[in-house]
Amino acid sequence: MLQRIPSPATIRRNPRRLPDVVLQALATARELDSLGAFLTLLDARALRQARLVSEALAQGANLPLGGYILAVKDNIAVKDEPLTCGSRILDRHPATFSATAIERLEDAGAVIIGKTNLDEFAMGSSTENSAFRPALNPHDPERVPGGSSGGSAVAVAAGICHAALGSETGGSVRQPAALTGVCGLKPTYGRISRYGLVAFGSSLDQISPFANSCAELYDVLRVMAGSDPRDATSSNAPVPVASTLSARTKPLRVGLVSEFLDNSALDPAVAKASQDAIAALKENGHECVEVHLPSLRYAIPVYYIVATAEASSNLARYDGVRYGFRHPDAVDLAAVYDASRGAGFGREVRRRIMMGTYVLSSGYYDAYYKTALKVRRVITDEMMQALRGVDVLFTPTTPGTAFKLGEKVDDPIAMYLSDIFTVPANLAGIPALSVPWSSDENGLPIGLQWMASHFEEELLLQAGAILENLRPRPA
Repeated sequence: MLQRIPSPATIRRNPRRLPDVVLQALATARELDSLGAFLTLLDARALRQARLVSEALAQGANLPLGGYILAVKDNIAVKDEPLTCGSRILDRHPATFSATAIERLEDAGAVIIGKTNLDEFAMGSSTENSAFRPALNPHDPERVPGGSSGGSAVAVAAGICHAALGSETGGSVRQPAALTGVCGLKPTYGRISRYGLVAFGSSLDQISPFANSCAELYDVLRVMAGSDPRDATSSNAPVPVASTLSARTKPLRVGLVSEFLDNSALDPAVAKASQDAIAALKENGHECVEVHLPSLRYAIPVYYIVATAEASSNLARYDGVRYGFRHPDAVDLAAVYDASRGAGFGREVRRRIMMGTYVLSSGYYDAYYKTALKVRRVITDEMMQALRGVDVLFTPTTPGTAFKLGEKVDDPIAMYLSDIFTVPANLAGIPALSVPWSSDENGLPIGLQWMASHFEEELLLQAGAILENLRPRPA
C-alpha cells in the first residue's frame, strides 16, 4: 500500500500543496482500485475545489475543513455526479442537487474525491451486495470490510482520504469501522440533515462519518450538524462550538452491557479485547458498573421488521417510469414495473422489499409491524433508563472480526446477526461510536463501542479519545 496522504494540519501549514495532495489521493485510489473502495472518482470536481480552497487558505480564510480530503458513500447526493446506490436500477443516474451535509462540507473547505462502494441501497453487512463489485478489506483482501458503507471504510483504512461519509440504518458505519480498524460515528437521529440521503429506513437512517481518530470525527461532525429547513426530522439542538475536541478530565462512569459482553456469539478474541479495555479503564480511574438490558434480545427481529417495512415503502418509487433503469423488453406499463424492478434490484433488496410488504399487509400488520413498534419503544426506554445512571454504555462493536468473502452471503440470518450489537442505538436514535482497539491473531482489527444519550456526541468522542490513549501499542 502507498503511504498515507499528509494530515490536514500539515496541508494547512502549506496550503499551496493541496492540489498536489488531491492528485496523490486520486492516484492512490487508482493504485488500490482492486480493493473496490470507489465506484466513481471525481477528478474534475476535486481539483476545482482544491484550487479554490488552496487559494482561500493562502489568503487567510477560516475554513474549518481546509486540508481535509473526503470520500462519500454513493447513496448521498453530490450535484451533477453519479448517484447509483450500488444498484443497477440507478446506474448512470446523476444527482440533481447536493445533500445538505455535502453543501456544508464543501463550504467548510473539504475536497470530495469520489463516491464509494456500498451494499445495494445500503442493505447488507459486507458490501458484497453491491451491483457492481464487492469491496475488500485492506487488512486481508480475502475478507469483507463490513457494510453497508464498506467502500468508505476501506477508503479511510487504506489511507486514500482523511475521512469519509457513510450512512447508518442498523450499524452500517460502526460495523465496517470495526472490521477495517478505523473510527466510525453514528450521530443522534436528527443531528445531521437527511436531505440528499437516499432513504432506506426513514426512522433509522443517519449520515455518519468515518475517520482515523475521534478528533477528526469531531471536526467533520461539527460542520455537518445542525437543523435544516429541508429536513423536518433534523434537530435544532445546540451544535458543539469548540474548534477542536477537548479532553475529558473527569472520570467516566461506564455501563458495561452484560447482555453483549457475556454473549455466546462473541468471538474469544473480541471478548478478550473487551475485558482488556475494561481493565485499562478501571486502572485509569474510570468507574465501571454492570448494566442489564434484557430487551436487547429482541433488537434484531424488531430492526428487520421496522427497516424492511420502511424500505418497501421507500423503494416503491423506483418503478422504471420516472427515472433510473427501464427494462428494454417491456411492452406496456405493467411490464415496465415488473421487469424493471425485477431486473434492476438485486436479490437482497428484493428479499427485503418482500419482507417489508409482508409485515405491512392487512393480515400481519398488527402481529408484526405494530408489535415491533411497541417493542422498539421498550428497548428505547430501557436504554435511556440505563443512561440516566452512567455517562456511556460500553460493548464490543461486532461479535467477531472480518469474515471471509462469500462465507455468509447465502445465509441471510448469519449476515443479519453481524449487526447484533449495533442496531439498538439506531432503534433508540442515540449516538454511538466504534473505536479500534486491537487485533486478533490474524491481524484483523477489533473495534469497541460507546453509546451515549441523545445529542451527547462530544462526550462520546471524548470517551473514544480515552480509549485511543489507552489502546495497546504494537510491539
